[in-house]
Amino acid sequence: MSEGRDGALRSAEPAVSTVDPERWDDEERPARRLAGPVERGVAVVAFAVALLVLWQVFRPLAQGSQYYLIVFLAGVLPLVFLSYRAGIPLPARLRRATPAETRTGPAETHAAPAESRTTTADEGGGTAARQRQRDLPTPVDWVLAVLALAVCLYPVLPFGIGGAGGGYDAFLDRQALLAPADVAMGGVLLLLVLEACRRTTGWVLPAVCLAFLGYGYYGGLLPQSWSIAHAGLDFSQIVDALYNSGSGFYGTPLDVAATYVVLFTIYGAVLDLSGAGRFFVNLSVAAFRRSRGAAGRTAVASGFLLGTVSGSGTATAVSVGAVTWPILRRAGYPAEQAGGMLAAAGVGAILSPPTLGAAAFIVAEYLEVSYLTVLGWAMIPTVLYYLGILLAVEIDARRFRVRPVPLELGSPWRMLARFGYHFSSLAAIVVLLAVGVSATRAVVYATALAFLLSFLDRGAWLTPARLFAALSAGVRGVLPVAAVCAAAGVITAVTTKTGLGAQLASLLVRTAESLADNRTAVLALTVVFAAVALALLGLAVPVTASFIIGWVIIGPALLTLGVPGPAAAMFVFYYSVLSEVTPPTALAAVGASAVTGGRPVPTMWQALKYALPAFLVPVTFVLTGPGEYLLGRGPLWGVVWTAVAACLAVAALAVATGGWVLGLGPAGPTERIAAAAAGLLLLYLHPVTITAGIALLAAAVAAVALRRRRAPGGAGPGVHTLGKEST
Repeated sequence: MSEGRDGALRSAEPAVSTVDPERWDDEERPARRLAGPVERGVAVVAFAVALLVLWQVFRPLAQGSQYYLIVFLAGVLPLVFLSYRAGIPLPARLRRATPAETRTGPAETHAAPAESRTTTADEGGGTAARQRQRDLPTPVDWVLAVLALAVCLYPVLPFGIGGAGGGYDAFLDRQALLAPADVAMGGVLLLLVLEACRRTTGWVLPAVCLAFLGYGYYGGLLPQSWSIAHAGLDFSQIVDALYNSGSGFYGTPLDVAATYVVLFTIYGAVLDLSGAGRFFVNLSVAAFRRSRGAAGRTAVASGFLLGTVSGSGTATAVSVGAVTWPILRRAGYPAEQAGGMLAAAGVGAILSPPTLGAAAFIVAEYLEVSYLTVLGWAMIPTVLYYLGILLAVEIDARRFRVRPVPLELGSPWRMLARFGYHFSSLAAIVVLLAVGVSATRAVVYATALAFLLSFLDRGAWLTPARLFAALSAGVRGVLPVAAVCAAAGVITAVTTKTGLGAQLASLLVRTAESLADNRTAVLALTVVFAAVALALLGLAVPVTASFIIGWVIIGPALLTLGVPGPAAAMFVFYYSVLSEVTPPTALAAVGASAVTGGRPVPTMWQALKYALPAFLVPVTFVLTGPGEYLLGRGPLWGVVWTAVAACLAVAALAVATGGWVLGLGPAGPTERIAAAAAGLLLLYLHPVTITAGIALLAAAVAAVALRRRRAPGGAGPGVHTLGKEST
């Protein structure tokens, strides 16, 4: 490694992976690599949508928020069909043959340094040739894009169509009494939204939406003795709920995407192009370059810092891996171990303030609290999450006897003094929120600050062309989230119309009550059922959709049992996010394994090991009274002692999963079992269980210390040679 004149880290060896970080996102499938006039046209439309979004922050449209959502969806939905492949083989006459051409589009949506994005051709040159090909929309894509524009704008068109049309006010006046043209347009929009969701996330979420639609339409045929039976909805009623109400396509999920998420993706794109992404990675490498565990610490710190830019788990894991995997490999980390570490660190991006994932904004909207409040709830859990990862990293550095990696770098203090201004905009968001500025205006002001600060680095000036690219990239980055949120409106609308959420929540509670009489046991069983359901749901659908479905079904069950709203919402939120590291899908682990070249399934299990405390801490939110203190809700002393107990629990779990006590040596099976039991007891946050947990943990540590004293210099159990994988 060497340091350039600007203080930026330059890699002395080529990246071993051909994975492009900007092609990965936890909410999306790979998009097309557009080129030529189509690329420029999509960029112009995306830029226009960005201007609309910014205008709405300071001069909201007079017709109201639903009118704005209609126009926003009309801007982004056609772009989905132009930017994402159908993934279905088309007849030869509909396929477009295109000449080879290198993609020259300027948009860069993720935070991996440009110098780390290397591409290698295979022996026959086929890979390079395929990457040079234009990937233009087919005629079918153009038809769908035009159709999407027409049906999205239909409610606001001022002219009449048969007995319908007539403008936005006339459209609203026909609520519950839709004209045939309204029903037809709404039906077409439903199909287009489901297709857009399929293109960006796969088949599962559209299938779930179709199941809810089937329930809404055929629910009247169910035996009326069933608790989930209802009177049934005809097609026009379903379309009315989706197309002409505030609970369907234009409900809270799309409102969050169009109001908050898009502004944060624009901010992330501006911050990235201003050089912040490169600086965050370089600072992480420079800060830990002298220690044995430097490689692992660098990966974790880079994941946290880059997560503040992207807010995307898989994208962060791949971006960090593209830069740090050469360092991890030289240190001696096995591919699967490194991939698990990268995946766990990347997923922390969705859990880390100040730019949590899209679901966090939905939490704020559903509970009618400020985004700053949600950030406050996330602070202690974020510390616990990264504490667990860092302890696991330190343990693995000793178990695998990793080597220090010599890096020729300047002082991190000098680098911080030169480029530390990149932290200013992040701090500005929190400060502005604290003084009462709305989240939307706070992020716009932070974006403007990042733009101005870019001129402090000659190589990162945001010239008009680069600013255009950043705004365009920000909107294009929100396309999959918008598609998911619009499709989620199907689920919320049907659930609202039929009362399904309350019925399923009641069924969940009754099932728990049939297995236990004690209230605490009923709550514990309900929490276990909810955790399993959310984990399974997260295997199939993206994080945002998983939270929405989980909240409308599982949230009411927890609230019925007396769990406070914030605790219930954050429980659902965390389990929705952790699906990114839950086998057998674990998209973040799959992305990280593509970078390291490791086997995907072992990488998933390693990621699960690193993230284990994050699966247990949310249970504490809802299962115990003091658990709510971990969200910063309660007296200061309560927050302090619960945080300390939880930190001890995380340390105990790190000993159990890693098989090592830092400063002493390897732990045997008995000590690991005792540490695991201690961690569970400590997380129950009751004085008796905390005392028992501390005693068990102390006994485990004492046993390890005694073994070391009896056998000085011995490696003991749990030590691995380089290249061997942990079991």
